Amino acid sequence: MIREHDYEPVRGLPERLPEGESILWQGAPDRRTFARRALHLPGLAAYFAVLVAARVASVLMAGASLPVTARDALWFVLPSAAVILLGLLFAWGVARSTVYTITNRRVVMRFGIALPLSVNLPFALVAAAAAKLHADGSGDISLALQRPHRISWLFFWPHVRPWHLARPQPTLRGIADATEVAQILARALAGAAAVPVRPAPRADVPADRDDLRQPQAA
Repeated sequence: MIREHDYEPVRGLPERLPEGESILWQGAPDRRTFARRALHLPGLAAYFAVLVAARVASVLMAGASLPVTARDALWFVLPSAAVILLGLLFAWGVARSTVYTITNRRVVMRFGIALPLSVNLPFALVAAAAAKLHADGSGDISLALQRPHRISWLFFWPHVRPWHLARPQPTLRGIADATEVAQILARALAGAAAVPVRPAPRADVPADRDDLRQPQAA
């Protein structure tokens, strides 16, 4: 299921597709969406800003001069800015090194900034699919695997569903057009008769939602 490779005969794939298999969609995490939704950098930046403001207010109330206050604040600003910058660089690296592929038979995930790896997830291994969609149409698409198959949360991070540690789920993270991609995957799963699915939610969802595909009568 997992393969290390140095050469890709087809972008995002460790080997050419066999006869009868075709690519339905291929994409990567959007770096802005990934930074905002997966790394929560805006919230982290706001948290650092509150810490800096609180420190500045505390120093000023203690009677320090403005130059002293500014120098003191730098000890908070510089590390905070470094963390945010590293987060942005990581988001860029993930977006640049990751390729998600959906075919009519499987999902292939190629990821790894330093050591690219490919993971094949045949539809026969997929027990259910879930799409967490946001109001702007972006979101994550997770795959629950049939027992006893499982993955390593640490190995797959950040391409895993958050907070699902007991049964980690491979996840297509930070997809800008997640609503459309979820519909493509739903049709592919239904066509393969591997997982019963219902249509993906509409793009104009009013808020974040976690929409698990539930079995339906054949």
